[in-house]
Amino acid sequence: MRPVQPVKSMFSAGRLVRWFAVGCVFTVLTLSVLYLLVEFGRFHTGVATLVAGEMGLLARFVVNDMWVFREATPTLRRLGHFHVATAGSFAVWWLAGNALTRMGAHYMLAAVAATSISAGCNLVTNFAWIWRNTKSY
Repeated sequence: MRPVQPVKSMFSAGRLVRWFAVGCVFTVLTLSVLYLLVEFGRFHTGVATLVAGEMGLLARFVVNDMWVFREATPTLRRLGHFHVATAGSFAVWWLAGNALTRMGAHYMLAAVAATSISAGCNLVTNFAWIWRNTKSY
């Protein structure tokens, strides 16, 4: 096991930029797959969201692992942690979005705010838990 690296090197500007870029690109790609599955594949939306979401999650994990954090080979352990972290961030998103809506915020503004909160949770879990021992670039 490698020693834990300082916070400064974990959150390097290059890593942060790559991490945000991956998140933005895969959000668009996942939404595109969802659209194709529903509109052309005639999948039920419940099934389509699961399929598109899992495809996007797996692809995002591999790109994060190999490009953002420069790991030589993805591992099942990091993939499992990534699934747990993503599920936790989804729960945060769902709770925050619904709480803000109940407090009177428009549901779209609540969703945007909840997305920001959820992305912050993802950032912390990705950098400080899943890939905390990776080398710095």
